Amino acid sequence: MGFLANKKALITGVASNRSIAWGVAQAMHREGADLAFTYPSDKLRPRVEKLAAELDSSLLLPLDVGSDDDFEQLPGRLREHWQNVDIVVHSIAFAPQEELKGSYVDNTTRDGFRLSQDISAFSFVALARALRPLLREEAALVTMTYLGSERALPSYNVMGPAKAALESSVRYMAYDLGPQGIRVNAVSAGPIKTLAAAGIGSFRRMLDYNARSAPLQRNVTTEEVGNVAAFLCSDLARGITGEVVHVDSGFHIVGLPGLDAIEE
Repeated sequence: MGFLANKKALITGVASNRSIAWGVAQAMHREGADLAFTYPSDKLRPRVEKLAAELDSSLLLPLDVGSDDDFEQLPGRLREHWQNVDIVVHSIAFAPQEELKGSYVDNTTRDGFRLSQDISAFSFVALARALRPLLREEAALVTMTYLGSERALPSYNVMGPAKAALESSVRYMAYDLGPQGIRVNAVSAGPIKTLAAAGIGSFRRMLDYNARSAPLQRNVTTEEVGNVAAFLCSDLARGITGEVVHVDSGFHIVGLPGLDAIEE
């Protein structure tokens, strides 16, 4: 019996079998959780539906996080199948591709900044608010972030402030929901080849640099990120809330990379 046996988990953000959310879903399924998935549009529903079936789930719910109406309807739709929720996984982020390259100052627009904050950070708050009536005491919420929230990284640009806002929201949500026994944490994953990452300029160079500079001398996998997310949402982590846990082969601790990682 896995450490998430008898728990019900809502997974957002699965777009393909390369998604970080998919790695989280696989880990939670392995540990015994019952899963429900959201999909952002009718176009993507068949893809999510096929992946969900691989994990013995047929529970799919529409959720466009840019729509207040979808958030309002989500708890009612979910309650038709589940009375309560133990785990909520938020793995959603977006910024206009043209703003993820070149100069941050020159390329960041008002609309792009607003959109990245709305989809990448506010959506986690909105998701918690919508599902709060269904959350069991000692439920757990987890979101996905990246080191670009803490440090300036080439081409990450407008997503940096968005992820910084997300991490700040984790702390405020943990403080707000703590009296109900509800925990809120984040996983800061190292760079992984996902569909979303493909829009970041020089991403392949980032992967190579991370692998050469990290203490473990490699990049991480969606499985490794999923394992940590599953742990954080389990009773094994009952004393942990408001944390950002790095799963990046130790890259975040390095001040000066090995000389072989620096291009001459």
